[in-house]
Amino acid sequence: MTSHDDYADDYDVVVVGGGHNGLVAAAYLAGAGRRVLVLERLGHTGGAAVSARAFAGVDARLSRYSYLVSLLPRKIVTDLGLRLAVRRRRISSYTPHGDTGLLVDAGDESRTREAFVRLTGSDRDFAAWQRFYGMTRRVAERVFPTLTGPLPTRAELERIVDDGAAWEALFERPLGAAVEAAFDDDVVRGVALTDALIGTFSHAHDPSLRQNRCFLYHVIGGGTGDWDVPVGGMGALTDALADAARAAGARIVTGAEVTAIATDGTRAEVTYGDGRTVGARDVLVNASPYALAGLLGDSLPERPEGAQLKVNMLLRRLPRLRDTATDPREAFAGTFHVAESYAQLQRAYEQAAAGRVPDAPPSEIYCHSLTDSSILSPELAERGTHTLTLFGLHAPARLFERDPGAVKDELLAATMAQLDAVLAEPLADCLAVDGDGRPCLEAKSPLDLEREVGLPGGHIFHRDLSWPYAAGDDVTSTTGRWGVGTDRANVFLCGAGAVRGGGVSGVPGHNAAMAVLEKAR
Repeated sequence: MTSHDDYADDYDVVVVGGGHNGLVAAAYLAGAGRRVLVLERLGHTGGAAVSARAFAGVDARLSRYSYLVSLLPRKIVTDLGLRLAVRRRRISSYTPHGDTGLLVDAGDESRTREAFVRLTGSDRDFAAWQRFYGMTRRVAERVFPTLTGPLPTRAELERIVDDGAAWEALFERPLGAAVEAAFDDDVVRGVALTDALIGTFSHAHDPSLRQNRCFLYHVIGGGTGDWDVPVGGMGALTDALADAARAAGARIVTGAEVTAIATDGTRAEVTYGDGRTVGARDVLVNASPYALAGLLGDSLPERPEGAQLKVNMLLRRLPRLRDTATDPREAFAGTFHVAESYAQLQRAYEQAAAGRVPDAPPSEIYCHSLTDSSILSPELAERGTHTLTLFGLHAPARLFERDPGAVKDELLAATMAQLDAVLAEPLADCLAVDGDGRPCLEAKSPLDLEREVGLPGGHIFHRDLSWPYAAGDDVTSTTGRWGVGTDRANVFLCGAGAVRGGGVSGVPGHNAAMAVLEKAR
């Protein structure tokens, strides 16, 4: 490393990566008077939380990679003065089953009860549903506010939850035990389990409890567990964050890939672009721990593995359902579950774990434009055009390594066949075409996500999610009081791979900024 006097540029903080968490950190730190530089590899800010015109000649701005907001605390929106609107989805979910389906209407309890009775023959599982999600909501109300405070110990968080049965169900035993104890019906069990498998290759009885950690983050957002639609698309959020960071005084440079970080624990030097360097007291890394190890020149940890197929579509119109009693505009407004019964999820996991493309790949779908038509041009909206976003489960990166293109085609065909099986017409007949006459459909495998947005192994959370408490009841461990520390005293994780990271939340960005400010006191 060169001396302090040799730096051509010198900042208090360099933020590596201009995704949403990096922008949150930059805005807080610049607002506190720090000189902040953000270096972003891509030609734009936002990382995986962006809006894009994915189809040539079509004026539709799709949330290309991440697409819903649950974990973003109101505190961050208020602190940074963000101009951001989100809309709640009244329909929580729809799960087709034969010629009927389970519609969960968050605004009409009696209607939801009737749907349970039609599916299961009684209201027993509806009552169990109310109890189960009443329990998760109480946990959410208590746990979510802790995410933007100093990291609690395990014992402290257990006291905050203050519910022994809930703690055992969510934190102690594989989630499958709680799901099976609560519900009788195979479809209902599957709907409950899916939140444990989004971006996480696991199963109901995984002894590692990675499925429990995934489930927890999916049900605590906002203290309610609601998943909201960002008005204007995900890019509206990250554009607002970039504006806030610049307004606070941060400098943002795009097209600037960081290639190395060197530090003596007091001063750091960041190398980027064609070999340029910049100095800083502290470095915040909005990239995965795997990527950070490479930047520091450390031995690489085990490579994370993503496990999803992401499909973006634009439709001329919504397809008709086999279930003629349900309006497609309601079915697709919430989360539309396909091949996600409890038994189907287990079979698909076992097949994928054995290295096979599942016969019936599970997936879930939603339509952004039903809640927020502003992502479409007025002409498209008037014609009844709609977006569809499909998130396929149990598609681990290992499946694609032997022949990425062929396996993706095979998996996409099998996934679309499962969707077509619950529709009254092939989805292909409803697809819009782009300016070159091609169907408006794009599919992204884990390997695509690694190449395009730098997610190691395509893992959308950078690595397996952590519990929202200090490991081993020790807040003086490497991760520190805020869960963002590393073994270098002036290098912090501010991305999804931090403790309490994952999802579009801004939480690790906030916490990394707090750690830097606290350190300086």
